Amino acid sequence: MRVAYVFATTNAQKILDKMIVPQLETDGHGADVVGMFFFMDNTFFLLEGTEMGERLQAMQEKTGMLLMACDQCAEERGITGKLIPAAHVGCFPSLYVALGNAGGVDQVITL
Repeated sequence: MRVAYVFATTNAQKILDKMIVPQLETDGHGADVVGMFFFMDNTFFLLEGTEMGERLQAMQEKTGMLLMACDQCAEERGITGKLIPAAHVGCFPSLYVALGNAGGVDQVITL
């Protein structure tokens, strides 16, 4: 199954840090994650120089998954130019195109 995650809630940190990322790092997630989209303060996960940013960068390099921050959210937080190299910045239209180019998804999960 090919999935994409949308991180939109304040609970996303625990779920990403304690569940999804460790599972992906050990190839034990059970689904092919083709993309992650980050909203609001969750865009900080993609900051260069942070532990989570570096972990996500490494996963993207290994799998080619899409990592995207909401353009307005990143702009409001002043981090647009401070994201990991693998991170894209965009809105839903660019997310749809990028996920389509990745071969599509079977399920989108919002956390």
